[in-house]
Amino acid sequence: MSSEVIYFKGQKYDELKQECAKQGQLFEDPEFPASDESLLYSKPPSGKVEWKRPKDLCEDPHLFVEGISSHDLHQGKLGNCWFVAACSCLALKKDLWQKVIPDWKQQEWDPRRPNKYKGIFHFRFWSLGDWIDVVIDDRLPTMNGELIYCHSNVPNEFWSALLEKAYAKFAGSYEALDGGNTADAIVDFTGAVTEPLDLLKGKYREHITQRTTLFEDLLKVHKRGGLISCSIVGHETQTEFGLVKGHAYSVTAVRKVTLGQTLLCSKSEKIFMIRLRNPWGNKEWSGPWSDNSEEWNSVSESERSRVGLTVKDDGEFWMTFDDWCKSFTNVDICRIINTSCFTIHKTWEKNVARGAWTQNENSLLNRSGGCFNNTATFLQNPQYVFNVKKKNDEVLISLQQEDRRNLKREGKGDSFIIGFEIFKVEENRTCRIHKLYFQEKASTSTYINLRTVFMRVVLKKGRYVIIPTTYCPGITSKFILRLFTDVPSQFRELKLDRPKITFWNYIFGNPRRVTQILVHSVEGLTMKDQSEEVNLYLVIQCEKEKVSSEVQKYTGSAVFETRAVFYRRDLDEPIVVQVWNRNVCRDQLLGQAVLPASPSDPRELQTVPLQDRAGQEAAEMPGRIKLKMVSSDDLEEM
Repeated sequence: MSSEVIYFKGQKYDELKQECAKQGQLFEDPEFPASDESLLYSKPPSGKVEWKRPKDLCEDPHLFVEGISSHDLHQGKLGNCWFVAACSCLALKKDLWQKVIPDWKQQEWDPRRPNKYKGIFHFRFWSLGDWIDVVIDDRLPTMNGELIYCHSNVPNEFWSALLEKAYAKFAGSYEALDGGNTADAIVDFTGAVTEPLDLLKGKYREHITQRTTLFEDLLKVHKRGGLISCSIVGHETQTEFGLVKGHAYSVTAVRKVTLGQTLLCSKSEKIFMIRLRNPWGNKEWSGPWSDNSEEWNSVSESERSRVGLTVKDDGEFWMTFDDWCKSFTNVDICRIINTSCFTIHKTWEKNVARGAWTQNENSLLNRSGGCFNNTATFLQNPQYVFNVKKKNDEVLISLQQEDRRNLKREGKGDSFIIGFEIFKVEENRTCRIHKLYFQEKASTSTYINLRTVFMRVVLKKGRYVIIPTTYCPGITSKFILRLFTDVPSQFRELKLDRPKITFWNYIFGNPRRVTQILVHSVEGLTMKDQSEEVNLYLVIQCEKEKVSSEVQKYTGSAVFETRAVFYRRDLDEPIVVQVWNRNVCRDQLLGQAVLPASPSDPRELQTVPLQDRAGQEAAEMPGRIKLKMVSSDDLEEM
């Protein structure tokens, strides 16, 4: 991804600040004016809005007062609890918020040099792999001398209100932030990979083993700098124990809390706990382990201090992990994926592709084919190939579409329904797929109208193609596709419809035929010496290209499902499938099948007897292979 900062609306903070200094005036942002059009687009304000600078609201304004804290923020009259929850998460991680609020010390008010202040700030948001620098002035919307929207619990602290204004400018208006997704905001703040979790579908309420696994995962995410938020499905109503449905909460701690009055006993009982914060700054959980509950009497003073227990109505509260799983329905886990080799933790190999769904009348150039249901156009979508090199590897995939909130004013701000398909393809596939013959669908993501679709899947060794799509064909949008694997995967986009013409084509000729082959299995092999080990593998070759399979140990019959595709110049040169026995000293050819592979050959499953190199039936170890094959003289058919 690009490390270069992109300037939103072309505005550069340093240049604008210097210009204000020359003119001796405070900055007024022409790109996001202090007017109603920056506030609302669907209705006028409910009262008179006055845009005031912090110095007009208090005597000693500051960006931060005694540092930055998740307790700083309070939601205002805008329905953006999701944004405030994301800010609460962000405030917990210094290395993260310093990216969003760059050079914050230089932006802070300096009472010793008041003339240096020019009423200009800048913040940065991550978007499709880039950090976007957004400049604002410090004029904030107020009514009756008070901030309307997000504000701090300290009257002279303004980082949250200014950050909200920059985010509103980035989205097009304050109203564009009315309703949203906490995970989207966290991704905009961090570039994290977000994984949504449905606690009901996952049956975490019923199964203690799954709950324990989830707790350990969240504990690991939190310790490694990830951010977590949660909510309860439903409209904004209060539950029996004070939780609010349809409302976003930030997770501020995940801990194992020790019970008992002493920590010296090595066998002290531990209880799984989670701490949350309500963006409203009040209305806390009133069930077991709430601030004043008697359960805390079973925890020592030192342990209460260690976990940071505060007994006041500040919106932050503890609850057991079991109660959390029973009370909440949706969780967004935002992982800061570790890609550094200088660490003791698991390192992921990250691959990134920026792409776009684009329309074109030429089917070979069209890249907006819709989902798998659109059989005629599906394969016109962008295609990305990668290899899984381990026997089984966990793969993380994140597909994110561009932010459309700035189109809400035009009635077009909703996210498209997006998703992706994963196919296991030929081991030597280097060109785009034009028709599905023997490729195997390995997995399908959820299709949903969210900005990001995430999948965690375990794949077998082999070559795969990811096809990201919109649900309906003909939709245009940019996207970023991120792939994380345990080892390097040679991830890249498939751009060619047929092999590239090079200098060697003038010497050896151009490809004239394409053949796909799937060797399903080998069976019926019996060695004369029954005590001899049989470790089978395949070699599929055509002209000078070869594809080899994995070794299947200790068997005379094996399922391979090995795929290959060949672009052939010499049509008289057959495809040869050889069966070998892996030995310590020297591998042994057990038999082969020689296949003309012409377009007239049957495309159904065939059973072919093995022969020796001379074309005779293999006498040493007779057997047969099962395969499918399809050939075409149209190189863009497959």
